[in-house]
Amino acid sequence: MIEKLKSICGENYVLSGDAADGFSHDFTRQYAWSPLAVVRPENTAQVAEVVKLANETQTPIVPVSGNTGLAGGTKGEGAIMLSLDRMNRIREIRAEARIAIVEAGVILSQLREAVEAQGLIFPLTFGAQGSAMIGGNLSTNAGGSNVLRYGNTRDLVLGIEAVLPTGEVMDIMSELHKDNSGYNLKHLLIGAEGTLGIITAAVVKLAPKPRAYATAMVAAPSLADALTLLNRLQIETGGAVEAFEYMPRSYIDSHLAVIEGAREPFDAPHNVNILVEIAATAPQDATPGADGTTPLQAHFEELLAEFYETGAVLDATLAQNEAQRREMWARREAAAEITLTHPWRQTHDVCVPVDKVGTFIARADETSSKVDPGSRASIVSHLGDGNIHYSVWFTRNDAELADRMMEALEDIVIDLGGSFSAEHGIGVSKRPSMARRKNKAALATMQAIKHALDPNGIMNPGKVLP
Repeated sequence: MIEKLKSICGENYVLSGDAADGFSHDFTRQYAWSPLAVVRPENTAQVAEVVKLANETQTPIVPVSGNTGLAGGTKGEGAIMLSLDRMNRIREIRAEARIAIVEAGVILSQLREAVEAQGLIFPLTFGAQGSAMIGGNLSTNAGGSNVLRYGNTRDLVLGIEAVLPTGEVMDIMSELHKDNSGYNLKHLLIGAEGTLGIITAAVVKLAPKPRAYATAMVAAPSLADALTLLNRLQIETGGAVEAFEYMPRSYIDSHLAVIEGAREPFDAPHNVNILVEIAATAPQDATPGADGTTPLQAHFEELLAEFYETGAVLDATLAQNEAQRREMWARREAAAEITLTHPWRQTHDVCVPVDKVGTFIARADETSSKVDPGSRASIVSHLGDGNIHYSVWFTRNDAELADRMMEALEDIVIDLGGSFSAEHGIGVSKRPSMARRKNKAALATMQAIKHALDPNGIMNPGKVLP
């Protein structure tokens, strides 16, 4: 098998044994495995040949991009791991059409930098953007901090190219904003985590680069007050709020303890800390006045002052320059690093209606304390879209305890009309949740689609579906 793979991709681009060690664990190191081999194809034609070989021999094949996932989606014991890192070309940027045509191995931050030079942005952003790749972003339907304004990955894609489990290449690289010609197959593969095929390229949507940002840390009396602030800001700015990120006091304490050089966001501690960012593209909102302040920032300050007078805001610190803005974002983007400091942990990536975030956290805190007295919670939330990252730090390493905690917290999520997976995907870790929580008719439909497209079950087996 390894010799055949070398004949397809070249001697230097098939790794096995010790050479494949870098592909034998995930980002969290919670999952470890021994792949049969790692192949690094150069183009879609080579991907197709590798997949044909895997299908003919019924060998499992696992696609891997930046390997920054948090749900075990790249676990590949005895599998051919197909790395897309060499397929890293930005084929075209068409500024007038506001699109970019990219290969799956393009690193997210590199795409953002490339389009920024043309006054545009690809508005997908999160902490791992320096290593996460476009193929993985699409495969997991990645979210991040700007979903509030621009939507999830699905909302940013016009077309895709993908290799199906048979090795056939499905070219639906549409550049159209409207195309009603049958089933929307791109949405079927986006978010499927490589279980239905391997995405090799995409046409993605770009947006105008903001001319100015107004960024602040805001302390609110409660999450209800914070939500009122968000809604008011959306009205006053015409929907220009890009991020609205919640960090409770416990997270700030952990940040100060773990991150060297970290500072308090305010002079006095507060329980509800919100990172707010607003952006403007119109020159009349972004052109600095004589004092160097943009109309966007001045309006933001006025609104915060108004809320401060009514007691709906307790404190606020506005970024006066790019360095201060980056410091605020670094505080939020340290979440994964902070969470991984505890050896016995369980991360719940859940979503509830935005007005029920506070209810979920209160009930989850009470429940987790009952299931494992002495446990702690590490929480951050994309508050603007209802996505909560609720991580439990256990008092001991106990699989049965972890299962009970998972079920107990999922009970709350479902009771509030939420989802047990918001943006991290299913992978391995959420498969039991799929079995317990997903609508049975929906599961049966997914199984039927999987069997129809991948009857030999070679594509990222053991993921997503129970």
